[in-house]
Amino acid sequence: MKYRMLTTEELTHLEEELKQFLIINHVYKEEWERMNRDTPALANDLVGLFSDQVLQRVYENISYLEHRSKDACLVFKLGKDLIEMIGLQKKDTDTDVVTFETPESIHEALTIHPKKVGFFKHTKAYTKQREEEIHQMIEQGCVKSSEEFWKLLLEVVD
Repeated sequence: MKYRMLTTEELTHLEEELKQFLIINHVYKEEWERMNRDTPALANDLVGLFSDQVLQRVYENISYLEHRSKDACLVFKLGKDLIEMIGLQKKDTDTDVVTFETPESIHEALTIHPKKVGFFKHTKAYTKQREEEIHQMIEQGCVKSSEEFWKLLLEVVD
């Protein structure tokens, strides 16, 4: 498996797509029921293939990710060949005056305490396939972000 198995809840929401996937792969209702009963590992492998296809399509459509913590906020622009990053980081990690855990705290840090915030930018080429890196970033706690947030931070950093 390239990414991960979709959860039962995710699969429930994608039931029709899973049925279509099985039909395309010449697995019909009776066969699917028999496979689940007699060879569950094979059925599990098919669900794994389906999961990879779904996640591949999702990752192909992600352009921005972010990772927030108490001490830093990293926002990534995921281009075709490069990852660009804008980072906000506390200059003094011993203080809790500035945090980056919520949009409100980021706004407060940038407007009320800008001298306590360090800014940096970085660009790098992908070391793996683009979608594999996105998967890894999500597994490490990144969440989908927006172009608007990226542009706002770009104005502050430049």
